[in-house]
Amino acid sequence: MRRLVLLALVGLGAQLVDGSLGMAYGVTSSTLLLAIGTNPAAASATVHLSEIGTTLVSGVSHWKFGNVDWKVVAKIGVPGAVGAFAGATFLSGLSTETAAPLMSVILLALGVYILVRFTARGLRTDRLGQPLRKRFLAPLGVVAGFVDSTGGGGWGPVGTPAILASGRLEPRKTIGSIDTSEFLVAVAASIGFLVGIGSENIDFAWVAALLIGGVIAAPIAAWLVRHVPPRVLGSAVGGIIILTNTRTLLKSDWIDASDGVRYAVYAVIYAVWAAALAYSVKKHREAQALESAAAPAPEEPPAAEKAATPAP
Repeated sequence: MRRLVLLALVGLGAQLVDGSLGMAYGVTSSTLLLAIGTNPAAASATVHLSEIGTTLVSGVSHWKFGNVDWKVVAKIGVPGAVGAFAGATFLSGLSTETAAPLMSVILLALGVYILVRFTARGLRTDRLGQPLRKRFLAPLGVVAGFVDSTGGGGWGPVGTPAILASGRLEPRKTIGSIDTSEFLVAVAASIGFLVGIGSENIDFAWVAALLIGGVIAAPIAAWLVRHVPPRVLGSAVGGIIILTNTRTLLKSDWIDASDGVRYAVYAVIYAVWAAALAYSVKKHREAQALESAAAPAPEEPPAAEKAATPAP
């Protein structure tokens, strides 16, 4: 029971991050499932089955708040579903000994990308309004969908930064469109896993726990997307993913590092993570200060109007 409550809390937290940042539900949830010893294919299947519900609620919530560009959803969602199905069947055919470290490598790479991307650059907004073409979105969808199902997450970490980096779609619509199109990816990946490993290898109580937490958080996250600073949140999430998957790799048969080596690596990660968070907070505050300085000052009332105003 305690584990189910923990999974529900993870689902809630992961969806809060995913719905407000456009990434990290699958990566965060899969990382936890791997850490407690779940089979990699079963972990990814569990996450994707729960995402069918969370992405549906998240998509509706983003639509209600005006955060969805349906043209982008159509152009990236269908190719993403194709890539997700292919990735699910590929992962289902790998042995656990091969898949676990491989999945951690993918998740670690995504974590590094998230940390570096959001800490160093923040969000690009100078090309807003220019159209996003199918020849860009379709290959992006296939790659992101494949990575998502093989890594247990990756639709957001691959798709969201790529669209944000183009600067052609405002951040809230990028996040809303990626979250909404992820419903197609989750359905396709789930079908692929059910075909590849069967339902007997999936704990549906875990699916339900993740689903409940995610559904509760989805509407809140859709509202928060207008208020939470993505730069700081991206640095925080990236650090968590890097730390957890580094731990998995160092303990795997691939490396099997000694305690001293592991603790030294963890110390370096903590130091880099703390510096990244501090830098992101600093840059966010600087951006806020610049916006405040650039904002026009409120107009003073005419002198005659001031004189006519009665004293309190």
